[in-house]
Amino acid sequence: MNNWNGKRYWLVGASEGLGRALAHVMSRSGAEVIVSARSKDRLAELVQELPGKASFVALDVIDLASVQAAAEEVGQIDGVVYLAGVYWPMKAREWDNEKAELMGQINFLGASRVVGCVMEQMAERDSGHIVLTGSLSGFRGLPGAIGYASSKAGMMALAESMQADLRNTGIKVQLVNPGFIRTRLTDKNDFSMPFIMEAEDAAREVFEHMNTDHFKKSFPRLFSWVFRGSQFLPDWIYYRLFGAK
Repeated sequence: MNNWNGKRYWLVGASEGLGRALAHVMSRSGAEVIVSARSKDRLAELVQELPGKASFVALDVIDLASVQAAAEEVGQIDGVVYLAGVYWPMKAREWDNEKAELMGQINFLGASRVVGCVMEQMAERDSGHIVLTGSLSGFRGLPGAIGYASSKAGMMALAESMQADLRNTGIKVQLVNPGFIRTRLTDKNDFSMPFIMEAEDAAREVFEHMNTDHFKKSFPRLFSWVFRGSQFLPDWIYYRLFGAK
């Protein structure tokens, strides 16, 4: 277990769900957390709930100027965790450009903006910790996942490229790929969600990973084997099993 006392961590996308739960876990462990999202009211409520030193900075991850201003206000940090995300179920024949673009902007490009705004300070001191949130849905295309699966695949590739560049430096990069988590986002689904987790349980999985030196964690473990294993299936088998019926 790492010593979290006095460490400053910026959690982006912390007003709800997994991000909010992780803020509680990290605060109880002694870290100072700075939480960000768009809703000032929800962030203020969260800061009041947390047992340790905490503050909030509102931002919009779609707007680079907003991210830059927030990063300047946050100041020097030991680590950043990107948890912001939106989701709408979407089939290819029911394409919604506005929602598809928002998923790409928030789930993937938002992470790029945040990392780009903290990388200089971390590179200068050759120290830092960056945690990005992918998804089991990012391993391979899925039916009804236009926008979401591709945005998470982009996030996973981003983390992998960063790890390739930074693996022998003082900057630690980590990627977490959760399955279904019970939040406002998964409430939109009208299908069975195997191994669905509560946000608090998922937050403990993420924090457990943050205490290791491993790059990637996909969970729940048994469920993740299905998605990781699917990468080795030939197309004709994969789409027969996982494609639309």
